Amino acid sequence: MEDAQVWINKGIEFVTEYGPKVIGAILIYIIGSWIISKLIGVLRKGMLKKDYDESLQKFLLNLVSWALKIFLIIMVISKLGVETTSFAAIIAAAGLAIGLALQGSLSNFAGGVLLIIFKPYKIGDLVEAQGTLGVVKEIEIFTTKLVTPDNKLAIVPNGAMANGNIINYTAEGKMRVDTVIGVGYDEDIKKTKEVLLEVLTSNPKVLKDPAPSVNVMELADSSVNFAVRPYCTPEHYWDVYFATYENCKIALDKAGIEIPYPHAVEIHKEA
Repeated sequence: MEDAQVWINKGIEFVTEYGPKVIGAILIYIIGSWIISKLIGVLRKGMLKKDYDESLQKFLLNLVSWALKIFLIIMVISKLGVETTSFAAIIAAAGLAIGLALQGSLSNFAGGVLLIIFKPYKIGDLVEAQGTLGVVKEIEIFTTKLVTPDNKLAIVPNGAMANGNIINYTAEGKMRVDTVIGVGYDEDIKKTKEVLLEVLTSNPKVLKDPAPSVNVMELADSSVNFAVRPYCTPEHYWDVYFATYENCKIALDKAGIEIPYPHAVEIHKEA
């Protein structure tokens, strides 16, 4: 009985000493999380009113959110009775070790900062980088997310994005669609150009400025090849690309202009 009483007394002492600290730490975490959530919401609304770039909004909100959460964790640990000075020293030592181990991640973080500052692209832009073509879906602290033309999600490290070549197809607002159409050597060049140009100008998704062009590009072995080059906005690129080939074929057939193709040779043997 005496041993049981001793354990009960120790339990009471433990609860008396640490109970208020644990409850206080829990309350600090709950209230702190609520405040952080509200603060992030206020910052988001403020950025929307100031018309901040969407990429910058997400990047800054993620950064502020993580900083506040780390500060909240330090407050909770301090409430539990852990000395913050020694804890800060532990964090510094751990930070150094983690920093050495995660040099690539720090490079990606620095790359994300550079991308936000210099803005080579923004959310919604069609870009090509690191061998990947896609529309920018999100710029995060460490990575950039691209949606490829076949609707796959590509995640590219910001360090590589910031240090590599980037082709932004959206920045100028216009793209040239390069297609090649070949016709027979016996066909009239002037008439062919008129037919092909009519196909381009009749497409409502083809821009009038810059004007589309049709020019003889090559005298190939079995055809005269024309460079058929309409301009369009980036979001209409594939529509214009496929429509150009289809409509050119239909128009040339209607005009009686032959597109060369291999013909089967029939061999007649005399009986």
